[in-house]
Amino acid sequence: MPLVKTSILFILCTLISAIAFGQDKNSSKMTTEVTEAEFKNLVWADEFEGEGAINTKKWFHQTKLPPGGSWWGGIIQHYTKRVANTYVKDGFLHLVAKKETFKTQGKTKRYTSARLNSKFAFTYGKVEIKAKLPKGKGTWPAIWMLNQNINEDGAYWEKKGYGKVNWPYCGEIDILEHWGANQDYVSSALHNGSSYGDMVKNVGGRQLENASDTFHIYTMEWNSEKMVFAVDGKTHYEYHPETKNQNTWPYDSDYYLILNIAIKPDIDPEFVESAMVVDYIRVYQ
Repeated sequence: MPLVKTSILFILCTLISAIAFGQDKNSSKMTTEVTEAEFKNLVWADEFEGEGAINTKKWFHQTKLPPGGSWWGGIIQHYTKRVANTYVKDGFLHLVAKKETFKTQGKTKRYTSARLNSKFAFTYGKVEIKAKLPKGKGTWPAIWMLNQNINEDGAYWEKKGYGKVNWPYCGEIDILEHWGANQDYVSSALHNGSSYGDMVKNVGGRQLENASDTFHIYTMEWNSEKMVFAVDGKTHYEYHPETKNQNTWPYDSDYYLILNIAIKPDIDPEFVESAMVVDYIRVYQ
């Protein structure tokens, strides 16, 4: 009789273990599937098809000079909305910095470029950009994001009535920056109330091969816990602050994309023209 009871207990335990194991397997599979499915839904993109002017349903040219007549950071160019500085050709966006005398808004400058604001803003997701970068000491291209709520006169979303918070407390996400004086080194950074300007500490980067002559894929993945920055699938920086507050994590509301090339005062005197060439920009959620 004890032997029978023991056998029955053994069978019951085996059945319970099998059921539990099956549930665990299913739970693990579910978790894996959820993780793998994250940011797979394409919600916005520009493939830069067609010829000529850029798609103004998707982009806004930000050209208004800040108070004082110069852009922040000591940069010395005018941003324009001319086709000479931004155009689409053969499936690529060309955002061009030029050496030329140009007068607008009562100010004459010796260089022109462009600064684009996306008319799309979002919270959390993955940004993927395939691009080649301009070349030349003194060039400063960037693909980045600002909070829709930034108080910045002349920006697209400020003109729509969203501008309420001053920089850096609004938050800034630098997906990609490249300085021509340090050719092929690309950087990603977060600016906020705890880290900004020349004192930014939330930053990382890596050396590439041929950043200006070869296309690379730049990505940023952003969820409620962290941001991960990578080039060609290799992570070079992750921002995951232990304490999330207004200063460290203003990254819980809508941000928009910005593409620009700034010109620094140390520009190579032989510089004439160079472009950021973008194959596509895609946003997934």
